[in-house]
Amino acid sequence: MIAIIDYDAGNLKSVQKALAFLEKESVITRDPEEILQAEKVILPGVGAFGDAMENLKRLGLVPVIRETTDRQIPFLGICLGLQLLFESSEESPGVAGLGILKGRIVRIPDQEGLKIPHIGWNSLELTNNGRLFAGFSGEPYVYFVHSYYLEAEDERIVKASTEYSAHIHASVEQGNVFACQFHPEKSGEAGLRILKNFVNVVG
Repeated sequence: MIAIIDYDAGNLKSVQKALAFLEKESVITRDPEEILQAEKVILPGVGAFGDAMENLKRLGLVPVIRETTDRQIPFLGICLGLQLLFESSEESPGVAGLGILKGRIVRIPDQEGLKIPHIGWNSLELTNNGRLFAGFSGEPYVYFVHSYYLEAEDERIVKASTEYSAHIHASVEQGNVFACQFHPEKSGEAGLRILKNFVNVVG
């Protein structure tokens, strides 16, 4: 069973639907016991960094997420879920993130001809043998929706990047913590392969 964490940040049903397509049972939950008993955990999300951290605190989910990652239960952050795993975001000055991974979230710089938020398909440059990208060759196309992006402190955890007015760290992996700035559940066949690789991670 895969637990999809519900903290009022949306984008849950599309993740559950993608997992169902892969014939993987999942539950949308905010129950700490259910999350800690899951074989894998996903933190999706869209919206503002500060509001999301407030929701996680209000629902008592911060210690649950920390315990999940401490136990090395495979954990996947998606979009806002990636950003929350890091230390801070320019979107919400003074609000601390989960700090499970080292790095900061910064605004995509303005550039003539490029719209912010970044909405659309971009190719990924794969590096450092990420397990989410096992079996991929070339540069997979995936779907992004975001105005802020990750600058990871340690580039060795970066497994995929893309270019959009800046060099964007698009996917990271450290231990059994994985995260994607893009939406694998909305990225067609490539996204389903990425989710399948996560499903097949051995905890």
